[in-house]
Amino acid sequence: MHSWTPLLLGHVLGAGLAVLAGGVMALRRQRGDQLHRRLGRVWFVAMYWVTLSSFGIQELTPGRYSWIHGLSAFTLCTLTLSLWGARTGRIRVHRRNALGSYFGLLGAGIAASAFPNRLIPETLVHDPVSFAVAVGAVVLAFTATLGLSSARRRPRSPGATGAAPDRQPPLPRAGRARRPSRATPAG
Repeated sequence: MHSWTPLLLGHVLGAGLAVLAGGVMALRRQRGDQLHRRLGRVWFVAMYWVTLSSFGIQELTPGRYSWIHGLSAFTLCTLTLSLWGARTGRIRVHRRNALGSYFGLLGAGIAASAFPNRLIPETLVHDPVSFAVAVGAVVLAFTATLGLSSARRRPRSPGATGAAPDRQPPLPRAGRARRPSRATPAG
């Protein structure tokens, strides 16, 4: 049995946090609100951590990169495209790349857990207490994130609302102006 290194443990915990945060955002109907943005930030940080830390893990092919690292490089691209899409108002680009990255994360998690000789199932069988503590830590971190994200801020001074000014929606892109309605004139 391989052993848990701090990098590998951080990688798995970050992936667990990304699975939870991404799952909540994928299932929520409300998009673009403050909770979505805050959970999105947590999700992006966790996903960037997971993809970047994967380059330090070479358990499948010691001393060399494997096909998994190619997927990590691809995920870095899709994460960056998703973030760019959200920041520039290209919601379709954001949604497609975020969902693709999330489903890739789920697939990688299944692959890491499905084979009995991998660390996650070995730990579940041979050290279930440590496994439960790790799962509890991820759930606790996620719950704390949700609590901090949904908590209302108190005003800083009497009369101050503490709210940020409303953000203006992005301007329409060139060539995508709204077409006039085709309503017939009354007559």
